[in-house]
Amino acid sequence: MASHGEDEIHTLMNDQAHSEDPKRKDASSKDLVVTPQPPHQPKGLIARLFALFSLIRQTWQRFARMIARMMPKGLYGRSLIIIVAPMVILQSVLAFVFMERHWQTVTNRLSEAVTQDIAAIIAMVEQYPREEDHSAIIKIAKDKLDLNVALLPHGPLPPPGPKPFFNVLDRALSQKITAHIDKPFWVDTVGRSNLVEIRIKLDSAVLRVFTRRSQTYASNSHIFLIWMLGTSLVLLIVAILFLRNQIRPIQRLASAAEQFGKGQDIANFRPAGAREVRQAAHAFIEMKRRIERQIEQRTTMLAGVSHDLRTILTRFKLQLALFDDEPEARDMQRDVDEMQHMLEDYLAFARGVSAEKSSTIIIPDLMLELQRDAEREGKYLSVSHSGDNEVDIRPQTMKRCLTNLISNAMRYGETIQLSSERSDNWWTLTLDDDGPGIPQEELESVFRPFYRLDTARNQDITSTGLGLAIARDIARGHGGDIKLGESPLGGLRATIRLPA
Repeated sequence: MASHGEDEIHTLMNDQAHSEDPKRKDASSKDLVVTPQPPHQPKGLIARLFALFSLIRQTWQRFARMIARMMPKGLYGRSLIIIVAPMVILQSVLAFVFMERHWQTVTNRLSEAVTQDIAAIIAMVEQYPREEDHSAIIKIAKDKLDLNVALLPHGPLPPPGPKPFFNVLDRALSQKITAHIDKPFWVDTVGRSNLVEIRIKLDSAVLRVFTRRSQTYASNSHIFLIWMLGTSLVLLIVAILFLRNQIRPIQRLASAAEQFGKGQDIANFRPAGAREVRQAAHAFIEMKRRIERQIEQRTTMLAGVSHDLRTILTRFKLQLALFDDEPEARDMQRDVDEMQHMLEDYLAFARGVSAEKSSTIIIPDLMLELQRDAEREGKYLSVSHSGDNEVDIRPQTMKRCLTNLISNAMRYGETIQLSSERSDNWWTLTLDDDGPGIPQEELESVFRPFYRLDTARNQDITSTGLGLAIARDIARGHGGDIKLGESPLGGLRATIRLPA
């Protein structure tokens, strides 16, 4: 034993000396193999938690998008949901509380009372077994307890019958019989609508009891439900009628703004509805008046400027007529004609926008008229139309818009195609030519007034630089717009999209 202890002490001292010797420590460290440590457990747990949170967030976002697609988009439908949803939730809570607390509590108490009466009858039958027919007990049960009781010969109970959809009565009655009587029993609450049959197996007979259904559960609960649903229906009808009266002025205001954007007459529009809706309607009317006044002032100013400048241009023409046919005179005459053409374009556009009213036109007739105008200029215009034939626009103003585009196409191209499509809510016109086209980066710049794209078009051709600007202004005045792009014919495509 001593030698063994000395060996242990010697071994411990050698280990300590080995750990304190740096040379041995360095030598031994060369033989060590460093194994990779497993990942830190908290980091892995945090990563899993972040992944779970991301999955929950994505699931919630998909669910929210699905609900948003199902929700109504109009103010009327959303307002109804704001009213109906709290009402439904409130009624559901009330119905649950009523069924859970009141109806089930009353049913349990009624079932317990009937079960106690049956237990008393069983006790009387077992206490007085000498009476063979138990007529006195049956009479007492009928007169005093309102129970139809009979003693059947001893035998097995019937097999279990079908359970009702709402088995609150079956469950309550079975629990009370088990608690107070503790004998084999059979209950039927389905066979006879107004009666409940209970059979209890005694030692020498089978006790059969018929009782009214109203004695075993709360039968007047439907009155509460009828009143609740009836009042909710009345409130819902009142809310629908009230919301319709509140939403209608907003719809009329939106319709008036849309008609004004198309240049249609809205003389019968009057503010109505709630105070905020009336304020919006008054603000719209004032905005309409300011816009009309601004257009009128612009028209008056352009008319005055045009009149004064045309007087000066007429003097220039008279003076140029006195000169001989020289190159300088011809250049000046061309400049004067270009200035006059520019003034006529501006004045005609301003007068057309401010004075013309909307009317219903036949689209094929307008297309044929444009085709004949192109033929008089020596060009062939291919036209086509699909969809409905009628549209409500400002005819002369829209014709001026299309004429500017067609003139621009005829100026630079040989093949010109005009197609029209009238759908339920939009009227789309597409004009294609096989000219040189316009670079992609200049498609929006050409709509600026007096802007000329000499790099892509022939600069020898006289142009005021107002055709596309006037065309877009007319299209936007109708509530639409014009977009330029590349044509399948190799030139320029102009697309006009107007609300119909």
